[in-house]
Amino acid sequence: MSDSKNNPHYSYSIYADAETAKRFDDSHFGGPIGQLIVEMQERVLFDFLGDVHNASVLDVGTGTGRAALAIAKRGAHVTGVDASAEMLKVAQQHAEDAGLNIRFLRGDAHALDFADQSCDVVVSLRMLMHTPDWRRCIGEMCRVARQRVIFDYPPLISAAALQVGVRRMAQLVGRRVEAYHLIRTAAVRSVLNKNNFEIVKMNRQFVLPIAFHKLIGSRRFTSNAERIFASIGLLRLMGSPVTILAERT
Repeated sequence: MSDSKNNPHYSYSIYADAETAKRFDDSHFGGPIGQLIVEMQERVLFDFLGDVHNASVLDVGTGTGRAALAIAKRGAHVTGVDASAEMLKVAQQHAEDAGLNIRFLRGDAHALDFADQSCDVVVSLRMLMHTPDWRRCIGEMCRVARQRVIFDYPPLISAAALQVGVRRMAQLVGRRVEAYHLIRTAAVRSVLNKNNFEIVKMNRQFVLPIAFHKLIGSRRFTSNAERIFASIGLLRLMGSPVTILAERT
């Protein structure tokens, strides 16, 4: 397992901070747009998952356990893994408050401490974009999954590129920001195929950057604007994030 104290990558250092963990849910999923994001993510996730009652599900990069809790409520046996002990503390508290029995473990997505094909499904939301080596992480998820993997990422061709550019400039001048990376869908498909998985479903969520929608702060604006973009084909071309369902071949 990578040690956040010794690994300089922001994905370890930022999320290892106790205050960041405490504020994470409010900062990422608070307000009307944050709640809309949660609703959309869960709708796509459960469309891809189907019936998970009694299934074993591994949530990689579980963070504060948002997806893990939602899946456990559907009757799955869920394990959540994250590199940050502070994020896991928050996740464990959420599970206890909800009366859910979820196993939370500290671990690294680049080297999952699970046997080959030991989980029915492996899920990872909002993680790959922050990892030092997303290809290795996908390979690990495929190794552990018996049937399916579900994950998302911001594609290279999307308005998210503007936000990434701004964040990287901020990082260059010394600001502490999550300067995530964009991922080509063709590269994702190639990595999956090398690991004997193939894409069977794909969903795109927003054309405009999520940060812009949060700045406006109106569900009506977001719904109407994205509906227009979808009607003229922009969502299919450059929607972000992309959520993938892949199955073992």
